[in-house]
Amino acid sequence: MKNYYLRNIFMFSVGVFFIFGCHGKTEKNIVENEKESFLNWENFKDYIQNFNKADKELYIQFIPNNKAEDFLKRNIPWFECPDKELEKTYYFRWWTYRKHIKKTPEGFVITEFLPDVTWAGKYNTINCPAGHHFYEGRWLHNSTYLQDYARFWFKGGGSVRSYSFWASNSILAFASVHNEKKLITELLPLFINNYESWERERLCPDGLFWQIDNRDGMEVSIGGSGKRATINSYMISEAEAIAKIAMIEGDKLLSDKYTYKMTNLKTLMLSKLWDSEHKFFKTLPLNIEEMEKWKDSPYRNTFTQYSNEDPKLVNVRELHGYTPWYFGIPEEQHSNAWEFILTSGGFKAPFGPTTAEQNHPDFKVVYEGHECQWNGPSWPFATSITLKAMANLLRKYNQTVISKEDFFDLLGTYSNSHRRIDERGQKICWIDENINPYTGDWISRTMLKARERQPIERGKDYNHSAFCDIVISDLIGIQPYTSDSLTIHPLVPENYWNWFCLDRVKYHDKILTIIWDKNGTKYKRDKGFSVYVNGELRHNSKKIDKIIIQI
Repeated sequence: MKNYYLRNIFMFSVGVFFIFGCHGKTEKNIVENEKESFLNWENFKDYIQNFNKADKELYIQFIPNNKAEDFLKRNIPWFECPDKELEKTYYFRWWTYRKHIKKTPEGFVITEFLPDVTWAGKYNTINCPAGHHFYEGRWLHNSTYLQDYARFWFKGGGSVRSYSFWASNSILAFASVHNEKKLITELLPLFINNYESWERERLCPDGLFWQIDNRDGMEVSIGGSGKRATINSYMISEAEAIAKIAMIEGDKLLSDKYTYKMTNLKTLMLSKLWDSEHKFFKTLPLNIEEMEKWKDSPYRNTFTQYSNEDPKLVNVRELHGYTPWYFGIPEEQHSNAWEFILTSGGFKAPFGPTTAEQNHPDFKVVYEGHECQWNGPSWPFATSITLKAMANLLRKYNQTVISKEDFFDLLGTYSNSHRRIDERGQKICWIDENINPYTGDWISRTMLKARERQPIERGKDYNHSAFCDIVISDLIGIQPYTSDSLTIHPLVPENYWNWFCLDRVKYHDKILTIIWDKNGTKYKRDKGFSVYVNGELRHNSKKIDKIIIQI
């Protein structure tokens, strides 16, 4: 008995050392010596200190404000550009992201809300924004947080199908940065089980998936529930990710099976959800027979009711119709859908884009009823998807509708929306649930405060979208792969900036630095566009352009 207790004390001590000692050691050795950096952290630490100073720290998780600067200094890529508002938002979003790293008895998870909310799952997790969590957090130097988070969804009791979620796609995106092949092959059987479960729960006889708008995180949407571009795009991306991981594992039969699923679903979505007259991807309601099959669903009253068995596409363009481009699904002929992102009758607004086209009779921006309505207000979740979709359009499609300048302008609008005038009359950085696209007011915050609802500041530092990943992988253009090939395809418009630098990017256990110094006077190194790997110059050219290097 004595030996039993001694053994357990020893094992407990080892466990404590592993969790705290090893984690601390990993954190300290996560990057190269600071003296080898191209940028100087002294130029950015005031951002963090000012965020801390302006913050009322209501809910504290693993990394409190007084540890934030050290954590960010060691863990994030450093970014510098002439647009100081964009630069400030970049550091602000990293500052808020680390607030959501939560340590649990089963490892780390990433939260959406800081206070506990009743509709969350285990450890206050919600899978709706988890795809954004993986894309955004993949650039943290310490990969432990997202390794644990990935396993949580599939092995730790996470409610992986509570909402729509591009799970295997986003975990593969994380693994591509950190070369985590072991993780994705370990989870492959569970990715397959998840896909098959979606098929049992949401696959219609015509081969398309359906989803309730609320379970897309898009309640009170004009188009309502049905066969939405969101869930079908996610499932196409899931099948593609499974096929890619199967090839990494050497299982060609499995890869072929899911490649077929991907191709077939893509064909169905392009043929059934594309409205050629109105040039947009739209929602297709369920027919009577399909509605009867799911008559016991608690969300049945959200279905659009039809009296025939051949429903038509809904009569509204909604921002989620751009989701297919996030995954590179549409063909070039569909590119004309993007003209609506540029017009005020479509989605363009001072603090937009709007979640529905503004010239639709049911478009609303109201301060009554449900505090989160996706029938008009701007929403960072959807804006994030739209920006990455637009970036894919620019990189992969031969089209003339959208330019790099359009992407840059929308990113700037999104960046500038991360603000609020506080009680002292000061403009501070802020991220919350939904935005008045015309005034920049955070709608749900205003409504909840008027109603004196608990918990207080529910949406403060809301982690339901991405920003830093859009800067890193889209604006600066780092496109990760599981192979040792690296594509860098910046979307910075020509002649917009004379200089920028993205430094200390951890990629496949190497440190990347990307510099644009048009005249060679800013950084006093190589003139032009340069890429360094572990401090060694690997590329230099006169112009910012797409390059492919082996690392």
